[in-house]
Amino acid sequence: MAKRLLRWTLAAAAAGFAAFVYLYLSLPDVRPLRTENPPTTAFMELRAREADKAGKKPRKVQRWVSYERISPSLKRAVIVSEDAAFFSHEGVDFDELEKSFEDSWTKGKRLRGGSTITQQLAKNLYLSPSRNPVRKIEELMIARRLEAELSKRRILELYLNVIEWGDGIWGAEAAARSYFQKPASALEADESALLAASIINPRRYSPARPSKYLLRRQDLIRQRMGGVEPPAPAAVPGGPGGLP
Repeated sequence: MAKRLLRWTLAAAAAGFAAFVYLYLSLPDVRPLRTENPPTTAFMELRAREADKAGKKPRKVQRWVSYERISPSLKRAVIVSEDAAFFSHEGVDFDELEKSFEDSWTKGKRLRGGSTITQQLAKNLYLSPSRNPVRKIEELMIARRLEAELSKRRILELYLNVIEWGDGIWGAEAAARSYFQKPASALEADESALLAASIINPRRYSPARPSKYLLRRQDLIRQRMGGVEPPAPAAVPGGPGGLP
């Protein structure tokens, strides 16, 4: 019986290792992102399929802008709301990840979404909104690859250009022009805080028609932002994992 149990254990370990190796080798090559902007993302393709299924024409409003052409206040607002420890972690906030797994195990909650900006970028570029454990592992592995190959500045630039900010609205420039009729470089602190507040669910919480909940988040983010200078390469006050 003991020998049979040992064989099963070894077989399971070998199968798990083989699955891990296969998963690792199948991950996308992120090195081109050093100098190239992705023409599309997994989330954009998902929204296009959803529109087609509903008999609608897919909508995509996006205009790429460089890091320098994005308001310092928006960079700070997004970091404060989404990933306060962005400049101090290596793609994964292990404290926040541990809390997520604890909630999943002890309280029966689903795994929360990406707790860092790098994880969210990985999910947007290559994955799906699914929260199953395999997809979560892929997200974590891609996030570590992104951190190994790209600078923090480039990761934040990519993130601010590809995230969803409403129906068919992608990236900071499209959001700034759609909601405030100005370029992303001209966004002020209150406008930046409102955009950052809506990232949690931009298809539900629109900056064009802010709900009471969205306005409360905007106010909390604005309080945590302090000044509007560019975020320094260190953790921004506010704690890991962003706002609730």
